[in-house]
Amino acid sequence: MPDTPRRLSVRRRRLSEELRALRLAAGMTLDDAAAATEWSVGKVSNIETGVRLRPSVVEVRALLDVYKVTDERRREALFAITRQAGKKGWWTKYGDVFPDEFPVLESEATAISTYQPMIIPGLLQTPSYVESLMRSGNLVRDPIDIQRVIDARRRRQELLSGPDRPELWAIIDAGAIERLRAIPDVCREQVGHLADLADGGDGITVQIVPFSAGIHAGAKGSFVLMDFAAADPVVYLEMDQDGLFLEEPDETSRYRNLFNHLVSRSLDVDQSVAYLREIAKAP
Repeated sequence: MPDTPRRLSVRRRRLSEELRALRLAAGMTLDDAAAATEWSVGKVSNIETGVRLRPSVVEVRALLDVYKVTDERRREALFAITRQAGKKGWWTKYGDVFPDEFPVLESEATAISTYQPMIIPGLLQTPSYVESLMRSGNLVRDPIDIQRVIDARRRRQELLSGPDRPELWAIIDAGAIERLRAIPDVCREQVGHLADLADGGDGITVQIVPFSAGIHAGAKGSFVLMDFAAADPVVYLEMDQDGLFLEEPDETSRYRNLFNHLVSRSLDVDQSVAYLREIAKAP
């Protein structure tokens, strides 16, 4: 019986991808890198593919030297990821060095399950809703900056229409919907958009947790559970300034069970669509 391929942690896979990208940017082949480090081609390849479980900081430093990566912040970020590659649960702290981690992982997921008690999930937000969200907390007020946020959100949402789009299942608390009644124009656009997506199939499921569900297990906050083809699942918890990624099997299983519980407390898809249509046509 053949061995089952080992699934990598998302962090370990990202480290491998970064090292491969740096080698290619340096214009080097695997043979070149092996010759420069005096390692075997197999060793360099294993580090890039993740077959080698954990490269050491010394090995990563040697590769960065060969690839002439001199930026100290980038080097230290890669060393930190290397040290953390065998650990689970990690804070995003290198957004100024690497692309923001969450959208990258989101774009690589095969399935995304999200629960939001307060706001509409980012992948389902309309431009007017994004603008209202930015202005509501004085997060962004300059029209040019607001448009940049809207454009970035649209770009992020393109993954839902791509050939490798993930299955998206969004559970939204009714409070996030009812709160929109205070801004009727935004409400009609945003809630109507949700209804259209929920009613259109295409791998998108939207369910609403009604007020009649009472106090439920999701009251503690939002979360996103992402599944991958070549990596273990990850749970993302958004914080005020950072985000926490959880990868331990017991942690991801706990949030999967929580998501299933929320599904059971929600209106079914047809009921959710009917509810959204009713809200969208309200004066």
